[in-house]
Amino acid sequence: MTQAAIEEENKLIAQEYKELLRISYQTLTDEDKKLIRSAFEVAVDAHKTQRRKSGEAYIFHPIAVAKIVASEIGLDAVSIASALLHDVVEDTEYTLDDIDRMFGETVARIVDGLTKISHLKKDMNISQQAENFRKMLLTLNDDVRVIIIKIADRYHNMLTMDSMPEHKQVKIASETLYIYAPLAHRIGLYNIKTELEDLSLKYTEPEVYNSIKDKIEDTKEDQQAYIDAFSGTIDNSLKKEGLNYIIKGRMKSIFSMRKKMIAQNVTFEEIYDKFAIRIIYKSDLQNEKFLAWKIYSIVTDHFTPNPVRLRDWISSPKSTGYEALHITVMGPKGKWVEVQIRSERMHEIAEKGYAAHFKYKHGDQKEQGIEVWLNKLQEALENANTNAVDFVEEFKLNLYSKEIFVFTPKGELRSLPKGATPLDFSFNIHTEVGMRTRGAKVNGKLVPLNTTLSSGDQVEIITSDQAKPNQNWLDYATTARARAKIKSVLREEKKVVAEDGKEILRRKLKSQKITLNEDSINKMVTFFKLKTSLDLFYRVGIGSIDNAMIKDFASSYSNAFISFFKNRMRKSPTPEDINKDEITSKYDMLVFGKEEEKLEYKLSQCCNPIPGDDVFGFVSVSEGIKVHKKNCPNAISLQSNYAYRIISAKWIDSSQQEYQADIVMTGIDNLGLVSDITEVISDIMHVNMRNLNFSTDGGTFKGKITVVVKNKAVLKKLTDNLMNINGIDKVTRI
Repeated sequence: MTQAAIEEENKLIAQEYKELLRISYQTLTDEDKKLIRSAFEVAVDAHKTQRRKSGEAYIFHPIAVAKIVASEIGLDAVSIASALLHDVVEDTEYTLDDIDRMFGETVARIVDGLTKISHLKKDMNISQQAENFRKMLLTLNDDVRVIIIKIADRYHNMLTMDSMPEHKQVKIASETLYIYAPLAHRIGLYNIKTELEDLSLKYTEPEVYNSIKDKIEDTKEDQQAYIDAFSGTIDNSLKKEGLNYIIKGRMKSIFSMRKKMIAQNVTFEEIYDKFAIRIIYKSDLQNEKFLAWKIYSIVTDHFTPNPVRLRDWISSPKSTGYEALHITVMGPKGKWVEVQIRSERMHEIAEKGYAAHFKYKHGDQKEQGIEVWLNKLQEALENANTNAVDFVEEFKLNLYSKEIFVFTPKGELRSLPKGATPLDFSFNIHTEVGMRTRGAKVNGKLVPLNTTLSSGDQVEIITSDQAKPNQNWLDYATTARARAKIKSVLREEKKVVAEDGKEILRRKLKSQKITLNEDSINKMVTFFKLKTSLDLFYRVGIGSIDNAMIKDFASSYSNAFISFFKNRMRKSPTPEDINKDEITSKYDMLVFGKEEEKLEYKLSQCCNPIPGDDVFGFVSVSEGIKVHKKNCPNAISLQSNYAYRIISAKWIDSSQQEYQADIVMTGIDNLGLVSDITEVISDIMHVNMRNLNFSTDGGTFKGKITVVVKNKAVLKKLTDNLMNINGIDKVTRI
């Protein structure tokens, strides 16, 4: 570079720095400016030899990230300084100790968190990506600003990705959609979330992106004319009331349009609500709500509202802290248009999220919004399942979920994700309440635990000290928190079963002249195609690995000749995670319908589903049930044209499958007999009863019980134990 070019570049860097101070959302003190200045000088010095792929000086990137943090997100001086320094420890000679010494513990902690995240990215396959996401969320325990600066960093990288090779662009864009956009949404950074989604679409589906973008450009004038027509109609009425306001129009994002086109199976031209109108008014805190409804009244005087589409986020703010009044009205030219009514304060919170929430927070105000969410998040992280993919998928559900509001019996309002059940509600109240849930009443009526709740429902949870989670609860619960807690209890129960299984296995191997030791356990895990020793003991404990199967293993184990060749063929007979503390799911069976029946089926050729995939069954005319993946290219047309021929299906672990069995008992009637029977079934055997029927006649009794068992071994054990009860003469299975 020539001297003149270097001077020009330095001039630009200095301009960018001044711009950074000028556009800061927070008011900066002299102390703040001093901190930012020091961080800027260190960053300039650290990156002085580095250049980006585009050829410009690297320092422009940290400054741009700091500008996003300062202006668009609106964080404080510490965050701005940390943003300037976010790549210093990772890419230059400066160490974390240097940062700590120069800028203090807080900045060092944030920079350390950002550096850790950067070090996570190796091979971004799905599980690696999931694991990274989980580790990234763990940094929230230190400081939420780490995540927010990381979102700003990713946002700037997305804006300047043009000089990267195509495969990298697609990889980074997919990762952004998967991780960063949902996070930005949840922290309340709606503008950045929208930008991230649009930019991701630009690189993952460039043709679609450009097509929608061009169409939006073409309709810009029409849009402005529509906003002017809308404003003109209500302007006089609003001014008459002495309101101080502005009316803005906002086109829906390219990504959300694309989503609508896919979901509704329509073209761009057929989308009816392409933009929203915002009325932003000035108000003091006391009159905010009153003025919002006043504006609502004026708007609906001129335009007919759609009563189903009224959303009052002022009385019940979203868990992100978002407040506004949303109405959909029949606007000019007979078009539905969404109108968002918000005060300047509400608008700031909608734009800035976390930062504005804290700017407006009052001393004695109840903890709400982002803080409540962060507390829940911390809890979810602490109870996270060892499977990273499951964790992320469940957590993502909560990131994007729409909300409903339900009441406790005392009238307290609770926010839950759309689709939540009474079981989710019980865990939302308290973990202990969730664990002891026996039943639930919605609006005074007893309902099943898998009932979907609606906004406005009053929910009462019935608890019992004897109640405890079972496997079915995972089908009833939808929130990450409830599912994590249930899984944690079930894992502990499975470990107890596994302990018993280990002892059973020891006895059975002893009878086959085999000692239970590390070698025999390893060989058994491999023989039964399992992952861990815990899996082996658990399956022996529940009886899915029975005597005959253990004998098969014993004969192959004892046959030295076979063993020799097997060991030659199999270099490492031991799975690497043999000692892992986990009970895995072996997806080895496909079941259909609510009753989870086993039916004949064929796997479709168009999408080739494999065990573990999300699938559905399609009843074909000539080939019986054909199984398709839910994201199969033909899924939408099959579900829209032949919905009546669709049957639900899912892959399960056959060892976890439960079966209904009817048992008939006869014998001599005596006092306390029914109590003895139910005690054996429920307390000793831990078997669930579905139905119970007893009748007596002339001193004899007949009883019929429907029980739910995992396999024949458990049923045999149950019938043997029932036969030992005094008074029972005969026990038969129907």
